[in-house]
Amino acid sequence: MAEPLLEVVAIAKRFRGLKAVSSVSFAIEAGHIVALIGPNGAGKTTLFNMIAGVYAPDAGEIRFAGQRIQGLRPDEICVAGIGRTFQLVRPFAGLSVLDNVVIGALRRSPRIAEARRKAGLILERLGIAEKRDLPAASLTLPDRKRLEVARALATEPRLLLLDEVMAGLRPTETDRMVEVFRELNRETGLTILLIEHVMRAVMALSREIHVLHHGELIASGAPDEVVRNPAVLECYLGEDAA
Repeated sequence: MAEPLLEVVAIAKRFRGLKAVSSVSFAIEAGHIVALIGPNGAGKTTLFNMIAGVYAPDAGEIRFAGQRIQGLRPDEICVAGIGRTFQLVRPFAGLSVLDNVVIGALRRSPRIAEARRKAGLILERLGIAEKRDLPAASLTLPDRKRLEVARALATEPRLLLLDEVMAGLRPTETDRMVEVFRELNRETGLTILLIEHVMRAVMALSREIHVLHHGELIASGAPDEVVRNPAVLECYLGEDAA
C-alpha cells in the first residue's frame, strides 16, 4: 500500500487550557479529495493551521510525503508543497488581480515573465482572466473567492487546503467552483483537503469525510456512510435537517 501524502497522528492543541483539537488522526492518499466538516468551533481551522505551520501541535505528529513537518514555518510548509486559502479573504487590495497571483507564482518561478504567464493561466482556469488588470478590491465576493484559490494554486501545491471557499456563494456559483476543483483533481492529480459547510459541495467532491466535534474526531468514512451516522446527525447535520 502506498504511503499517504498527508498523515496526521494524534495531534492536539490547547489555548489557555481550552482543548481546541484532541488526539486527532487521519491520513490522505495522494490524488484524493477529502472533506473536514463539523459545527462552528469544532477545531477545523485550528487543525488546518497546524498542518500549514501557523501553530505547532502540543502533541502528535504531522507527516507530508513521508517527512515530519510539524514545527516548520508556514513558508517552509509552502515550499514543501502545501498551499492554503483562508476563511477571511484578504487579497492585496491595491494590486491588480494578476499581480496578486504573480506573488504566489514567484515562489516556484523567480523570473517575473514566467510568473506572470503562470498566473495568467491560473486565472483563465478559474474564470476571472478578463479581470486580471482590475484592482483586487473591486472584485465581488465570488471573484474574491476565486482569486484566493488562484493565489494558493500559484504556489504549485501537491496538497491544497481549502477553508470555506464556497461560503456565501449562490448554488450556481458553488457548482462552478466544484467543477473547477474536479477538473484540477482529474487533470493534475492535485490532492485537496477542504473545510466546508456547503454540503452540496462536500457530497459532490469528497471521496472521504472526517467529522470534528469539540476538537475530537467523531466519524470518518465515505460520504454516504458519514451522513447517516447518528452522532454526526445529532451534532451537525441535524441542525440542517431541523
